[in-house]
Amino acid sequence: MENDDEKTLFAKRLTIAMQSKGYEAKASILEREFNLNYSGKPMTLHGVRKWLIGEAIPSGDKLLALAKWLEVPLEELVFEKDIQKAIEQRDLIWQQELGYKDKEIFEAYVKLSASHKKIIRDMIIALSDKYKDK
Repeated sequence: MENDDEKTLFAKRLTIAMQSKGYEAKASILEREFNLNYSGKPMTLHGVRKWLIGEAIPSGDKLLALAKWLEVPLEELVFEKDIQKAIEQRDLIWQQELGYKDKEIFEAYVKLSASHKKIIRDMIIALSDKYKDK
């Protein structure tokens, strides 16, 4: 059983991770984005709100989905570690690896509706999985 301090610390780490990805730490945003990235039973607004205000910590499968979506190591989301270092490393890779054409694509992607973004994400994942083996 988690104590209140662990829940509060998790809420702070979740907020930092969301903000570093460019999201406001709001329950409505967390609910939408989490459910787009989680294949299990969708979370409710009330449920994700508990994560953000330090009343609950998600179960293991949900923690994995959060870590993957927010691009932070699971252990840094769950335990007090250097989450900022992981964020800086990810941002550095983005700055070094993307050319201007890629950045234009991302700017267009950001303007898409949530349903169209999901289609594009699924297509990219399918293509990247196809070429992993080659």
